[in-house]
Amino acid sequence: MSGLLLLGLFMGHPLAFVLGGTAVLGALIAGKPMVLGIVINRIFGDVLDNYVLIAIPLFILMARFLSDSGVTDKMFEALRHLMARVSGGLGLAVVFISILLAATTGIIGASITVMGVMALRPMLQYGYDKRLATGLIASSGCLGILIPPSIMLILMASYAPGLSVGQLFAGAMLPGVLLGLMYAAYVTFIAWFKPQWAPPVTEEEQIERGALWRMLILEAIPPLVLILGILGTLLAGVATATEASAIGAFLALLIVVMRGRFEWSNFFSALRETARTSAMILFIVVGATAFTGVFNITGGLRASQELIRGLAEDPYMLVAVMLVVVFILGMFLDWTGIVLLSFPIFLPLVNEMQVDPLWFVVLTAVVLQTSFLSPPFGYALFYMRAIAPPEVSTGDIIRGVAPFIGLIILMCALMIFFPGLVTWLPERLYGG
Repeated sequence: MSGLLLLGLFMGHPLAFVLGGTAVLGALIAGKPMVLGIVINRIFGDVLDNYVLIAIPLFILMARFLSDSGVTDKMFEALRHLMARVSGGLGLAVVFISILLAATTGIIGASITVMGVMALRPMLQYGYDKRLATGLIASSGCLGILIPPSIMLILMASYAPGLSVGQLFAGAMLPGVLLGLMYAAYVTFIAWFKPQWAPPVTEEEQIERGALWRMLILEAIPPLVLILGILGTLLAGVATATEASAIGAFLALLIVVMRGRFEWSNFFSALRETARTSAMILFIVVGATAFTGVFNITGGLRASQELIRGLAEDPYMLVAVMLVVVFILGMFLDWTGIVLLSFPIFLPLVNEMQVDPLWFVVLTAVVLQTSFLSPPFGYALFYMRAIAPPEVSTGDIIRGVAPFIGLIILMCALMIFFPGLVTWLPERLYGG
């Protein structure tokens, strides 16, 4: 089954159909076609009846509404001029707007495309190094799968028994923001030691600061209200993840209307795009459920767990092995496939070793940042290639993301040595 999976992926077929097709072929090769009936019952009973997954299309719809509102464009423009006198100020503006985008949209493609269109050409125009500019935009845009509200965390919660969406959101909050601040610190470091890589904006283009602060505060209020509406109600226990996503979609639509950007054509386009993206994710969920079901019934799950146990006996060594597996899988699969394939194998071992499952899941979420950045199939690399001008080569983009992959690994090390980075906020909100 593993060989068929790799063969299908390298032939370029869609992941959902590769997973489902491999499940059918695996059952036939094993001489157990009757297991497919059990798998179908599991898909309808455990997956399609999971109401937590309703939050996914609602958050996708919210992201599209926010993109239509244009609120991030003016915020970036205000931040760009506000930090004009600072070396690396344009790069810092990219990081801060990306953190805000992550906390309001959580859609990687949207975040990278929006920031790339807004920031890449100005950065190159002002003399930023091509590698720094592309690497910063690509890696900052990937924060959307880590900083709540995150579609990935919602899917993880649905496959991690005993963990709620609220606990995962609280656990990922501090590591996600800290990782963004580490990106900002790296830009500051580069601007200090290599000022020619991140020069300040010329004095002729600088604008009066009072007007900039007023513009920034005015533009920041709508997304801050949105963040408070989603995370505030969810973390306070007022709303479930599904209800919070509905609140977010409604507030995002309200922002579009209040800014005078509502158009029926855009509204129906947002609905169509939401349907397509949600269907893609749920097709992968169905395919992966079929794959892991057949893989489990035919003995593959038990064999994989025994193999991992044989590689390491110490709990932390075992966690390190699993994280390395996730990192390697990230070079070839997207986060959806990795979560759905690895969690049925890893989580029973984590519970067996008495490792905190919340800490492990958030640690895995941080490592999965690399799945968008690591070649040969990193989605962020393709997004950047699509929007970058011809003078920026693919090699520049790959070399640009390398230091940020190093920062992600450093963040993982900090979480291993200081697990309170993950567990402190959930313990305060939900108890020990």
